[in-house]
Amino acid sequence: MDELQIIHWLAGFIVLAEALNKAERTCPLAAGLSAHERLLAWLKAVAWFFLALGAAGAVVAPVLLALGVPSGATHLLRLERPTLAETAVLFGFAVLIVRTRVKEG
Repeated sequence: MDELQIIHWLAGFIVLAEALNKAERTCPLAAGLSAHERLLAWLKAVAWFFLALGAAGAVVAPVLLALGVPSGATHLLRLERPTLAETAVLFGFAVLIVRTRVKEG
């Protein structure tokens, strides 16, 4: 793995951990929420779900490639090296997550 792949995988791992943590604490079906609060909770849950899904792909793709799974074997996962754009977006999210954690203490 080259440096770009390592950064992509590490950023994916950080985003996946945070997304699963946040998704677990999001309760869109909690009692007593107004319609506006419920909508916001659902939007938050959906956003964290898709961030977790994308980050999981970033984490598992190198493993599947290392195991010799051919790129055309999956329909929903592109088993190729990450692009600079993909890595930059994922790394940006990871930096924001780490910044928030450091800020919170």
